[in-house]
Amino acid sequence: MDLGIAGRVALVTAASSGLGRAMALALAAEGVKVAVTGRDSERLRATVDACRATGVAAMGIEWDLAEHGRAGEVADRVAADLGPVDILINNTGGPPPTTALGQDPALWRDMYAAMVLPVIELTDAVVGGMRERGWGRIITSTSSGPITPIPNLGVSNTLRASLHSWSKTVANEVAADGVTANVIVPGRIATPRVDSLDRARAERDGSSLEEAQAKARASIPAGRYGDPAEYGAVAAFLASGQAAYVTGSVIRVDGGQVPSV
Repeated sequence: MDLGIAGRVALVTAASSGLGRAMALALAAEGVKVAVTGRDSERLRATVDACRATGVAAMGIEWDLAEHGRAGEVADRVAADLGPVDILINNTGGPPPTTALGQDPALWRDMYAAMVLPVIELTDAVVGGMRERGWGRIITSTSSGPITPIPNLGVSNTLRASLHSWSKTVANEVAADGVTANVIVPGRIATPRVDSLDRARAERDGSSLEEAQAKARASIPAGRYGDPAEYGAVAAFLASGQAAYVTGSVIRVDGGQVPSV
């Protein structure tokens, strides 16, 4: 299927590895010009090279999302090098495993500053142009925690839930202008982040990593972890011309793991 987005410009944050990288590569494979951000210069360069290998223009911008006030600058740099952003994929790293109770208020502030504010600021920086051009896609990658809270991910569950409400509100505000806003939710996708969570769970339970992973797989109807490329493919569809009537939604890519309807 031709997704009708070749030649568009995408900005994908936190894309030096994991889900961000997978989404950037999926868009590049569709002929989208891709800008990616990340903190690790070497891994960021590898993502840019992988995108360019598909034949599209690509660029990387080093950016720790906790550095505030840079959203406008990043958007301007992308516009100068590739063109104005048509597709924004908001992707952020996750906080350390924690309970919801008893956390230092500084942790809540720091994680809100790194996981929520950059999403809002960057969207504000590019959505005006999308509305003027009558076309845009805003895709925010979060977690299944806001749907069914994940044990020992109290901070993540709480802050990512705020992005679900924010995205739905944004979708209603921009729908008449040809801009969509959706949330994409991963289950257990085989990424370094999930590996670190599996290791933390094994340590907490006093089990081996293999036992922790086997227990996790047993909770997934599909019986396996997802491939990052499968997640990227769903993001690419949400960015497509064919998905113009999909907005304000939360799309799960979880192998059936999330137990609620």
